[in-house]
Amino acid sequence: MSSLLNNEFKSRPRVLVIGAGFSGFVCARDLRRSFRVTCVDAKEFFEYTPGILRAYVHPEHFNHLTFTLKHALENNLGVKYMWGEVTELDGAGMRARVKPMFADEEIIEFDYCVISAGCNFNPLHKYGESLWFPTVHAVARPHSDWKHLDERYIEGRRRHILEEYGVLKDLNERSATVLVVGAGFIGVEWVTELQHYFPKLKLFIIDFLNKCLGPLPDSAAGYCDKYMSRKGIKATYGVKYDPNNWKEYGMSSPPDKTYVCIGVKASNYFMPEEVLSDKGPGGGKWIHVNKCLQVVTKDRKIWADGSIFAVGDCNQTFADEIKPIPKISYPGEERTPVFPTHVCKSIKFMEGKTGCCGMFMKPREAIDSWWPWGAGMFATSLGPHDACFVMAAKSEPRTGLLTLWGWASAIQKEIIESSKVDECKGGRMGQLIWHWVHHTPCHCWGDGCSRNCCTSCTWPEWCCDWECCRCC
Repeated sequence: MSSLLNNEFKSRPRVLVIGAGFSGFVCARDLRRSFRVTCVDAKEFFEYTPGILRAYVHPEHFNHLTFTLKHALENNLGVKYMWGEVTELDGAGMRARVKPMFADEEIIEFDYCVISAGCNFNPLHKYGESLWFPTVHAVARPHSDWKHLDERYIEGRRRHILEEYGVLKDLNERSATVLVVGAGFIGVEWVTELQHYFPKLKLFIIDFLNKCLGPLPDSAAGYCDKYMSRKGIKATYGVKYDPNNWKEYGMSSPPDKTYVCIGVKASNYFMPEEVLSDKGPGGGKWIHVNKCLQVVTKDRKIWADGSIFAVGDCNQTFADEIKPIPKISYPGEERTPVFPTHVCKSIKFMEGKTGCCGMFMKPREAIDSWWPWGAGMFATSLGPHDACFVMAAKSEPRTGLLTLWGWASAIQKEIIESSKVDECKGGRMGQLIWHWVHHTPCHCWGDGCSRNCCTSCTWPEWCCDWECCRCC
């Protein structure tokens, strides 16, 4: 019996998942029953990025945001985990060159590949280095401002957090002046966390736009602006950042510390130039994908026979096919579970999987994706005891409704964080909650399904075998 099971497993198609973040976990979980899945990540741990801001001002919080990948992937999900960095992806040969952490480079062959490599958060740095994401890539580490720390290790990441916490404690004791550049989600959350945990700091925040939280409705921006004003945070809008123009920001002297919280930066160093964008946020270099999230070239030709997909924050769709999806806050989280669900089904359909009892054959083609309704949900924390929640936002700016605020929204965000980490770790409660969040049977807003409801279904295979007749 064991030999039969082993032969059956070896006969399965091979799927390589690059990146073990939100989307990497979803893909690994949804594909593991029908495919041989190998997940590669340059670091040894998972990190809940939306919550990392609080870890810098309250280091103990880091323990609630992270866990090591090997146990979660191999023991809980039953997929292979490789701690290493993909240095080259060969679409024609269907293979990847990987540098493991403690071994020489090796080649991994695959039948399908899902790229979920994420992104970095500082377009002013050549490699997008910031506090909000660990510096793990080989090309970036020699140029790091904290090269003495190896953030590929969970303890290296922890040491970095403790070092920055020490810097903040010293600034607070001196009642120093801190400037936060960028009043988007990260900037607003960061400056309010600083105010709560280090109340002696003199805090200033600036933005090029004429209000904070640029794409959100005026009601949400107004709520956050009033909170910052009430807490003594000086906000200046409609100005460009120039380190020499500190007087324009209402400051009496140059800032003692400046934090840049604007934009994103691509980190797809292993991909060939033919599939990377020339333009886009942070100077481009995002992976071009079509509506099925298959990797394509600059002239929209399918790359690698359509067997390589890119999901989450690493990709860029063409504006006339799918409008740009935010690469930050909850929209980034939402796109990771929804889109990989479609990628997983696309891979299954391309393998010729059938519907219930072999009836109603599914087409052997990939499934179109769309601008999902969950991308219109934004949860922004204002310190540990306040927050605001926007839903029903569309791809146009300043749309959506402010539906929850205050302590209730803060509790909601805590539940989101703890349950999401629990889900990725393999916890039953987290999986139960997020399964229904990301597999809702209908979309209430967004751009809607681009194909008929049955082929656009988002329900996972383990929920019901009747893939042919469920509707989304």
